[in-house]
Amino acid sequence: MASLSSETKIIGGIGILTFVVLVGGIFFLSLGQSQTQTQESNVPEDQIISRTSLHWHPRLDIYIKGEKQEIPTNIGIGAVHQEIHTHDEDAKDGVLHMEMAGLVTRDETELGRFFKIWGKEFSKDQIFEYKTGSEGKVKMFVNGKENNDFEKYQMKDGDKIEIKYE
Repeated sequence: MASLSSETKIIGGIGILTFVVLVGGIFFLSLGQSQTQTQESNVPEDQIISRTSLHWHPRLDIYIKGEKQEIPTNIGIGAVHQEIHTHDEDAKDGVLHMEMAGLVTRDETELGRFFKIWGKEFSKDQIFEYKTGSEGKVKMFVNGKENNDFEKYQMKDGDKIEIKYE
């Protein structure tokens, strides 16, 4: 009986390894797809904003007793970019970047998410360290109209959001 040469054994081993990697890759891709479909099926249809992605730019201005507050550059930018963040070139104009991949739900577009990423307080009762009371009250306007959703407001592309403490 003839023995196989080393070269034949190496080529055969590479062939088997290639087959295993391909079958494994197909298995894991199909597993990931079924998990995504399961996740999507658990989300009520009225909560889905996009199934593929979105790239929106609402604008945020904050005023404390009439003084405009600067929104810092690179909020949410680091080793991992947060889905809502600011950039150097337009943070001074209050532009927020919402860059989300895959399935996007309504709660992911809430204004409060940006404040959590920023590490600042925001609700109907507080902006930064300023709390509603005898000194002033938190108010919010979206596209020129008063809005009482505050941190739950679901931002949209092109929104002009103003938060005032007066």
